[in-house]
Amino acid sequence: MKNNATRTPALAAAGLALLIIAGCGALPDKPVRATLYDFGPGAATEASAAQPPAAALPTLALAEIESNTRLDGTQILYRLGYADANELRPYGQSRWSLPPAQLLRQRLRDALAERRTVLGPDESATLARAQGKVPDTLRISLDEFSHYFESAGSSVGLVRLRATLIRGGSGGDRVVGQRTFTVRRPAPSANAPGGVKALAAATDGVVAEVVQWVDQQPRP
Repeated sequence: MKNNATRTPALAAAGLALLIIAGCGALPDKPVRATLYDFGPGAATEASAAQPPAAALPTLALAEIESNTRLDGTQILYRLGYADANELRPYGQSRWSLPPAQLLRQRLRDALAERRTVLGPDESATLARAQGKVPDTLRISLDEFSHYFESAGSSVGLVRLRATLIRGGSGGDRVVGQRTFTVRRPAPSANAPGGVKALAAATDGVVAEVVQWVDQQPRP
């Protein structure tokens, strides 16, 4: 009887230890942190920086870029065009570092600033008050920004936006020009990293087209 009484607490302790170990194994894993992406450092190089600047163009105000509510967040979105092109789906563990409209605006401002002074909305208003000068304003509406799957094995980065150049005057604002731009670039892989590369390339493509279009508009 004494031996049994001695074993009972020991067995109970061993059983409790096993339960604790088993319970620890059942604890949920740590949350997986989403991978953050942006468009990279840009295409500027020492060689391009050494080139003489292009002829200065008129100062331009760049408004904040508008986008639909689905693009306001940082999710990386894709569409299965061959299944249901109307459904936007998010990649689970991948995010943009900023909403696409903000990343696009940074890229566009940098490109425009290589040839002219580019002001934000507040800077433009300050200039108008101080000097009575109202620069042209470029407004951008971002309508599509997705990794688009044309088929299970073929996909592109798809960017579509509408650019409007507005000129102020004594008679009020008027539209100098307006155009819709759509650019596609092939994705190297059918996943979030491939979509990011394709969308970064498509963004650079559409930025180049917008800059060229703005430069061709009649000067004030």
